[in-house]
This record gives sequence, C-alpha cells and structure tokens, in this order.
Amino acid sequence: MEHAFPSRLIHLRALDPAHNIARDYSIWMSVDLFGDYVVETCWGRIGAKGQRQRRSFPDAPSARHHVRAIIRKRRGSRKRIGVEYQLMARRAESS
Repeated sequence: MEHAFPSRLIHLRALDPAHNIARDYSIWMSVDLFGDYVVETCWGRIGAKGQRQRRSFPDAPSARHHVRAIIRKRRGSRKRIGVEYQLMARRAESS
C-alpha cells in the first residue's frame, strides 16, 4: 500500500452565456480509513446542487486511470456541448 497519497482536487468549468451553458465539474481523489483509494466527482449547473458519484479503487494506479478517463471525456466537451471545460483549480493537500 502506498503511504503518501494527498487529497487532490481538480475543478473544471464550462461557460458560454450565449448558449446558456454554465457547468461545473470537480474531481476529488483521496484515501479512506480502510486504505481504499476514493475518486469523487461532482457535476452540474453552476449554483445548483448537481450530482455526485463516489468510486473506490484497490490501488492508486486504478484511481488515477479513472481520473484520466474522466478528464479525457471532459476534453471532448466542445463536440458534445459546444464549449470546452477550463481548468479553474488544481490543488493537492497533505494528509
């Protein structure tokens, strides 16, 4: 088991007032009390409650692979919603 795995946040935002698009997307990565690696995603319209999903992984590489897949999908947002997500914050916090 890896010991140094700080909590991490990635915050993305897609804005296009002309087309009424105002979306937030956040990704948290951390380790829970049982040593599982947790990826939590939150998304929705800016200012709204939105949706949330938590997934647990047995190891850090699996969790990172999942996060990369999420980011890869968000990069395709121009084709899907007409505007790209912009990186608003990227932060790591020590455990």
